[in-house]
Amino acid sequence: MQGTAPGPASAIAVAQALDHVMRWDRGRLLAALTASLRNLSLAEEVLQEAAISALTHWGRSGLPRSPQGWLLQVARRKAIDRLRSTKRDGQRAQAIAILAAEEAAPEPDVIPDERLRLIFACCHPALELKSRVALTLRSVCGLSTPDIARAFLDAEPTMGQRLSRAKAKIAAAGIPFAVPDAEQWPARVDAVLTTIYLIFTTGYVAGTTDGRDLCREAEYLIRLIDRLRPDDAEIEGALAMMLLTAARRDARTGTDGATLPPGLQDRSLWNRTQIADGRAVLARAMARRKPGPYQIKVAIADCQMADGGPDWPQIAMLYHMLLQHEPTPVIRLNLAVAVAEAGHPREGLGMIEALTGDLSDYQPWHAARAFLLMRTGDHGAARCAFARAIALAPTAADASFLGRRLQELDAQVTSSTGE
Repeated sequence: MQGTAPGPASAIAVAQALDHVMRWDRGRLLAALTASLRNLSLAEEVLQEAAISALTHWGRSGLPRSPQGWLLQVARRKAIDRLRSTKRDGQRAQAIAILAAEEAAPEPDVIPDERLRLIFACCHPALELKSRVALTLRSVCGLSTPDIARAFLDAEPTMGQRLSRAKAKIAAAGIPFAVPDAEQWPARVDAVLTTIYLIFTTGYVAGTTDGRDLCREAEYLIRLIDRLRPDDAEIEGALAMMLLTAARRDARTGTDGATLPPGLQDRSLWNRTQIADGRAVLARAMARRKPGPYQIKVAIADCQMADGGPDWPQIAMLYHMLLQHEPTPVIRLNLAVAVAEAGHPREGLGMIEALTGDLSDYQPWHAARAFLLMRTGDHGAARCAFARAIALAPTAADASFLGRRLQELDAQVTSSTGE
């Protein structure tokens, strides 16, 4: 961003410029500082101090030619001062030497992009999944602690403590701010993709809140990783999955506010540009002939959006393939639904009943069981299953959809009994 000519600037202009930089470039600046400091908490603190200094300095002297470069240079100086005031050890001495060399260089026009390192640190498997999500949103995307707390329905102090504990664990465990070696990449990238996809699904359910759309934040992250680590089929699969799912977002609820599965959605509301983009990315990933779980999942999503309705036999086959990668009860549940929808409801119900011990507290299991009990004629058991699924529904829209199906069941029972 080009600055104005030297000279005083209004407080409003300074605040707007600083807000723009911190909103769009905070992750890049924080990653560059962390790469030198190896200390995320210190990097955050000195960047914030530099931002506070900018309010005064830019107001007095005008906006710098490169606000991002100015903030990075000032943050480095503040970090050097902090490190010099503490007990020195080899690591601090090394950090001071690196920072001093960087600080002595001219104000940078281009900030080195170290965000991939930061993402891998924030998404390290040693951190609990929710902490990974929160730390990634805070450090890489620049969301505020209150924004993240609202997205996850947590109290702000609770989320603040979660973030503090995560940063402390990174420091105590010596989690590196580095891109994994080739032999570590497959295991570590899975943790990153899991984290980012949870950000996406949280936003898909919650919608846009306070101007922050977690679906867009997740897409930003996955596109960033795709750009920084190109030609990875699983990263492309995750990106395609988000694009195809997001394309249906405006159709996911009906006019009555109830959730609708893809087969019942108004297809005129689907975003055709996103569908085309998602399918192009999927084709690129599949052409690499390195199949993985995200590519299979996006192929399933594509089959759900087939012309004429979901291709259930193909979906069932893909879930069989996915089980080879993820042999979990949830994947088995999805396979059971696909088998039922492909024309074998009793077989699907039997597969669902076999999961009772694993998924009896899982809301989608109760919903799927209710539908198949209804289809196979066990109306009494279906009614109980619907009631349990409604009680556990995560959103009012999901509860409304199930409530409509329960009304249909009651209508069928009334019609059959002649009441």
